[in-house]
Formats: sequence, structure tokens, C-alpha cells
Amino acid sequence: MLPLTGYADRLPVRPGETLHFHTANATGEKVSAHIVRVLCADPNPLIGGVKTEPTALPVVTLIEPKPETVPSGSYAIADIEGTLQALNSVTFTIRIYPTLKLPRRQVIMSNRDHGGSGHDSGRGIELELTTDLKPRIRIGTHSDQASVECTTPLELHTWSTLTVLVDAKSKTLTLNVTPNKPHAQTTTTSANLSSTPDLNHGSRRVSFASASDTAPIDTFNGRLERPMIFDRALSSDEITRASHGDNIPGLVAAWDFSRDMHTNRIIDIGPNSRHGELINTPTRAVRSSSWSGHEHCFRHAPDQYAAIHFHDDDLDDCRWPATHAITIPQNFKSDAYALILKAGDTEENIPFFVVPPKGKTTAKIAVLVSTYTYTVYGNHARPEWMLDEKWRAAWIAQSQDWNAYPYNPGQHRDYGLSTYNYHTDGSGIGLVSWRRPMLNLRIGYLTYPYPDIRASGLRHYPADSHLLMWLAHKGYDVDLITDFELHHEGLDLLKNYKVVVTGSHPEYHTPQMLDALESYRDSGGRLMYLGGNGFYWKIALDPSRDGLVEIRRAEGGIRAWAAEPGEYYNQYDAEYGGLWRRNARPPQKLVGIGFTAQGNFVGSHYRIKPDARSNPIVSWIFDGISADTIGGDGFSGHGAAGFELDRADKRLGTPDNAVILASSENHPPEAPWVVVPEEQLTHITTISGETHKQLIRADMLYFDVPGGGAVFATGSITFCGALPHNNFDNDISHLLTNILNRFST
Repeated sequence: MLPLTGYADRLPVRPGETLHFHTANATGEKVSAHIVRVLCADPNPLIGGVKTEPTALPVVTLIEPKPETVPSGSYAIADIEGTLQALNSVTFTIRIYPTLKLPRRQVIMSNRDHGGSGHDSGRGIELELTTDLKPRIRIGTHSDQASVECTTPLELHTWSTLTVLVDAKSKTLTLNVTPNKPHAQTTTTSANLSSTPDLNHGSRRVSFASASDTAPIDTFNGRLERPMIFDRALSSDEITRASHGDNIPGLVAAWDFSRDMHTNRIIDIGPNSRHGELINTPTRAVRSSSWSGHEHCFRHAPDQYAAIHFHDDDLDDCRWPATHAITIPQNFKSDAYALILKAGDTEENIPFFVVPPKGKTTAKIAVLVSTYTYTVYGNHARPEWMLDEKWRAAWIAQSQDWNAYPYNPGQHRDYGLSTYNYHTDGSGIGLVSWRRPMLNLRIGYLTYPYPDIRASGLRHYPADSHLLMWLAHKGYDVDLITDFELHHEGLDLLKNYKVVVTGSHPEYHTPQMLDALESYRDSGGRLMYLGGNGFYWKIALDPSRDGLVEIRRAEGGIRAWAAEPGEYYNQYDAEYGGLWRRNARPPQKLVGIGFTAQGNFVGSHYRIKPDARSNPIVSWIFDGISADTIGGDGFSGHGAAGFELDRADKRLGTPDNAVILASSENHPPEAPWVVVPEEQLTHITTISGETHKQLIRADMLYFDVPGGGAVFATGSITFCGALPHNNFDNDISHLLTNILNRFST
């Protein structure tokens, strides 16, 4: 845990709105807070280091920040007051798919949490896995405690049905374990009870995947399906029939996890409608025990997706109290800002963006800030940090030398990792939130050390400040808008701007975002795509809670993990996820170019196409530029063309009238460079027919659209890093000035 940290309740804010900050302070010192405008988020001494300027915006302290914990771990709760407590005999059955062995117990179901305190009341009933994955049932009686433990451990990644029978008449406690395999035998373990079962003094709520109904305690890792409660001890035949979905008398509750998957509700289809809720957003729309492989969409076979995958590191909100607040005045300048916290010698910054009032513009130019891409990458613990001791030491030393942001997500994993990481059970992280500290969304955060190779080594938020610096240096008036407004307001957000400019890496988008950008372009808008690997992955947003993002890393694509077969459909919108290319919207259809190759964080130059320089449609772009190559240096990988590259492809949607202005070259294989998987057929052949080497390039491109619209695209993540080179006096800066001047008039 960091000594001082926090998060805003959202990343964009408008004049007239109040933004709350949720902070935690374990320093023992009093916290001061003020707002700054962020001029440069790059700590590199060669660029002048981080630069901010103070504002007069008052910060209201709501309460003094105090130490906080992070309530990681997902679970479910349901109110069963008046049902389970009224019973002496009961049958409980559930299907379980464990995914992680731990040196602690993992609770599957419980109602023993006394008064919601997390304290075991000693009454009620609890089903758990022991440290060696043996199912165990614990129950309170009127005189003592009783427990039954299966002698055989469960297999990881294998479905089993667990059935608990509490029979007050015979005073027996029985646990049946049946693996969901052909010809599997049921293991039965029983014990005599010394007195009548006492289910009346447990919690009024039942929890699944946690020992508590108010906190993630001894949480379970794996999938749960079809929990059912009956008001009597069922016979063996009735248990079998109930597992097959037959209607068995005595049903108290049956939670069908296949229903309302887009919500955080769990639906009880039993007679008492004891619906519940999910805490910390576990993964839904996952294969359950009956998945046959014949259907891959849960809408077509919901009974085959009736499971929920719980993780002990799920986190959708730190749930810290709001400690500070600001209200944005009318006419407050749209720009990048941050809350600066100080406590003794400890300092923290929490960035946010002020966007114009709804329906209004204050400039001709809009910069589209990719807050959802920032969130998807939030707290990315890079593999180098975990695997390469020299890399880790270099990062720490450089951060200290540059007075950069000192904390790395690889070292501080308390706040939930990114969708480029794995859960503790090895499954990919697909659901993330901005309601938590995101350590790489900080002023001065370094992604890569080794400045002789990587230059500043910045990604995402700090890297995008290179563009904002350049715009300010050139004197352009701009509005900052974000993809949050783009999703919710569509074309209305964009229609009054002459130009919309992206940052270095606008990778993650919803259908609504792409619709808006396409409509803007086709209705006369000018779109400048100044990055690489953009418009690549399709995401879905929680329909009721802002800031929650879902990604399914389906077939194809450069990806940190692969979604399981049959799990390519989003739980939030029930649409096929994965690459936009697999959803009939390759990036080439929007901006003329799309992802083609990736290497390490190194850059090269572009070579201008001679026929472009002489083409009257685009020759004006090169006014004042005499060199044949441009962009050979910069603060991102020492070159304007690097790391992740996009290229034109008419087969994928590049317009016939698109003009390739320049293409990059000199991408050394030792970087190393790889062609994206969706372009490869074999080790020597590709879908386009070009060689692997030919596909490793960035195409800088321009095209007009009927109706007056136009697109300029760079095809490189490191492009914006070249803009501040030589105090903004360089060919990339001149070229972009020519285009932005033409587009904005």
C-alpha cells in the first residue's frame, strides 16, 4: 500500500459539476491539497522535466484522509431472512469449478457471518474448500459445532457437484461430492450430530465465494453454478433429478446465474424471489458445466453459461470515502489538471480532465482523450518488472534520477492490475474500473527505463502530454474532450469542431464511439489520428456504473492473454468482443490504416514518397520540408515511427483515394519486430501476400471524404514524441502545423 494515494470518482468533469476525490493517508502527517494545470507530464530532464502551473481553484476538504484498505475479491450476497433460518433440515447443492489452490481456506457458501461483522457466529452453515482443496461443511448445532470433510481433494479446472444434507430427524450431516465426468462415482461423507442443527442464528443473508456478506473474506477462486436450497433432506433420486433441472418439491431458492448477465444482480427463480447482488464484479458469460461447444454465444444457450467466475483480486471500486471535492467554475479552461496531495515529504498526484459544457465548444480544435484506454491499461504490471531484475533496478534508478513518479504497479499490486495482466488464478483480467488508484495514470510515470534506447519511455497519459505541449507552444486553442462523452453523446459532441485530434494510442472503443467518429468524418469533419494501434479492440461498458470497462480478448490480435473458447461475447452488451477487425470494422475503414507490427519501444524515421510530394492534392503538407526522411529523433524511442505501427490495406478498407505520404523504414530485427497474428498464415506467408519484413512499416496517410471531411493518420505510437524535439523546431512539427492550419480554417 502506498503511504498517500487516491482516485477521482471519474476522469472527465464539466463546468458546474463537482468532482470528488477519494484518498488514503497512512503517513501520519496532515494532508494539504491543491489543483494544478498540467503543462508537461514527462520527467525527462532533456525536455525540461515535469511542468505544472498553480490554479486558484479551491479544494474543499470533506474529511481528513486516513489509512484505508482495498476490499479485493468478488462475491455474491442474497437476503434469505425468514427462509433458511426457519429450517432444521436442509439440502444445499451447488456446482463448483476451482481454479486455484491456496494456503488458506476458500469459502463457497456461508450464512455464519454474525451481524455482518465478518466474525464467525458459530451458528448457521458454511461450505468451504480446505488448503488441499477438500470440500468441508461446517454447521452449528444447539450444543456444539459439527463438520464433515471429504477425504478426496477436488481437481482444479474440473466441475463437481457438491450437495450438503442436514437431516434433523436422523441428526446426520452428509456431504456428497460428484465430479462432472462420465461414470464418475459420488463420494459420500457423513457424521452424526450431537443435537438439533441450529440454522436460526446465522446471518440473515447468504454469501457465495466469501465468508462474509459485507466483506471479501476467505474468498473463492473459480466458478460457481446453480446454487439451490431445499427445506428438507432430499433422497438420492431427488438430488439427481434436481441436478438435471427437474422441479423438486421443497425448493426454497435457486439462483440462476445465466439471467441478467449485464447487471450485478443474481436472480432467484425459486418461489421466494430472494434475488441478490454481486460485489466487485466477477466475470459472467462464462462456460458452465454443461457447455457442449455447439454454441459460442450465451444468448443462444443461456443454460450453458449459467456460471460466474469469482477471483480473490477482483476490484470494481476501492469504496473509500470522499475526502476532497472541487466544483468547476463556468468558463474554466478545458485542459489537463491534477489534484496534488502533500503529507510531510510524501506527494501524490491524481489527474483529471476539464471538458467543455455539454453542447458547447470553446475552440475549433478538439483533442480526444482516451480515458478508457488509460483505464484498460491502468496498473499494468509489466513482465519485465517481474522477470528482469536488471530492468527493475534500472527503472527505480532512472525514476530517482529524474525525480519521476516513484511507484510501479509491479511492486504495488494492491489496487488491482490491468487487462494486460492475469488474475491470481491465471485467468486473464477482463473487467477494470477507474475507481481506484492507477499508478501509471500519473504525472511523471515512466513505462520504460534505458533512455539511451527508449528516450523518455512514456506511454498513454504522460506520453499524450507531448501533443498538448506542442499545441500550447504553437498557440493553438483547443478543447479537451474524452471518450466518455463520445460514447454517451455521439456526433453531438463533435459536430461543431473543425478538427478532432487523437493522442498517441486510442486503442479501445465501443460501437457508439466509432459511429460518432465515422459520422463526424462523413459530415465534413477533419480527423487527425496521431498514434498507432488505434481503434483495435472492441470494449463494452457497464450500463449502470460509470468507469467499468470490459474487454474479451477473443480470437486474433496482439494480446496479453486469450479468452477461453466460447467466451468471446461481452457480458455487458451481449455482443461479440475482441478485435474490431473481426467485427467488420477494421481501423482502415475509419482512418485508412490499421495495426500491422509491433516491436520494442524504439523509433525510426519516415521516408517521404516522391509521388506524394509532387501530388497537388497533398503537396501542401510538405511546405517548408526539403528532407527526404523525417522524424528521425524524438522523446519516444528516439524516432517518430516506432513501437506499434499501422499500415494501409485496401482489402481491409483503405479508401481508393487515400495517398500514402510517407512510410517508415529501418526497423531493426533485434528490436525485435513481429507482424500481428491476424496478418500471418504461416512462418513464411501472410494474408496480404507481402513478406513479413514488408509488413513492418508505418504508413503516413491522407484522404478526403465526400462532404468536405478528411483524415490524416500517422500510423505510429511514437509520433507525438517527435513533436517537442529541438524545442519544437523539426520536420514532424512543421508537417503537423501545415495540416492542422489547413484543417482548422
